[in-house]
Amino acid sequence: MPELPEVETIARGLAQKLTGDVIESVWLGNKPEPLKSTPGEIVSVLEQARIAGVRRVGKHIVVDLRRRSPVAGDNNKQVLRFTTPARQNRARRGPRSAQDDNAKAQWIVHLGMTGRLLIAQPDIAVPKHTHAILRLRSGRELRFVDPRRFGRLTVVCRGFQAPGGEPLDIDFESFASLFRKRKTPIKSALLNQSLLSGIGNIYADESLFRAGVRPRRRAASLTRDRLQRVYDAVREVLRDAIAAGGSSVSDYVDANGDAGFFQFQHRVYGREGEPCLICGTPIKRIVIAGRSAHYCPKCQQ
Repeated sequence: MPELPEVETIARGLAQKLTGDVIESVWLGNKPEPLKSTPGEIVSVLEQARIAGVRRVGKHIVVDLRRRSPVAGDNNKQVLRFTTPARQNRARRGPRSAQDDNAKAQWIVHLGMTGRLLIAQPDIAVPKHTHAILRLRSGRELRFVDPRRFGRLTVVCRGFQAPGGEPLDIDFESFASLFRKRKTPIKSALLNQSLLSGIGNIYADESLFRAGVRPRRRAASLTRDRLQRVYDAVREVLRDAIAAGGSSVSDYVDANGDAGFFQFQHRVYGREGEPCLICGTPIKRIVIAGRSAHYCPKCQQ
């Protein structure tokens, strides 16, 4: 599954190429799994919307949209009434929300395990397992391709937030407070998306190696010094991976269809039985709560 660096790489590429373009029409496939919003909602929100920007929130790609606000008597524009707590609160204060929510909406894409967002010219053959095609005013197409159909497409009013903290923005005190009372292994805690959004198997393993911490160590048992090492390592690994365009260990490619290069810098992930690059000890693989973990028995304590 694409993790924070891969999603960040895709979002940056899409933002550079798509910002300012207009979605003229939308085609959706007949598989229901990728659609968290109804087809009608997705089409109504996306068609004729201008792409104001693309960014990453956790493991999600957020496409910020600007739409023409419907006016009185305009029967060609459907006003969608999304049911959200924020909307309900606004409704109690006054009648402003219907037009405002459509003027500023968001398309949320979760890539799942094998999802891709690809920019293509219309004459390029459409890949098998394509579930959505956005035809743009520039003449290009934005295609969502997902063979295993674990990806999800959603439209919301605005204000989408990931459940956990942002690893690259959180300060150390807030980071440390997430783990001080947790009896779960530190590897499992790092994977808990309600604590930190975006970290997956690859970057948890690589971060713990750089921090010198074994993945089975209980999070609550780590001293402040060791938590500081984990905090620094997480940020360092994620930044290095983003700079390398992410890790292509399975299906991941960026918006141009290009693979990342950080897999060539992996020090433990996927290297079971190979010598540690620091001490030469064979890398071990264990299973923690159903997830694999790779570590060096000598370098990590």
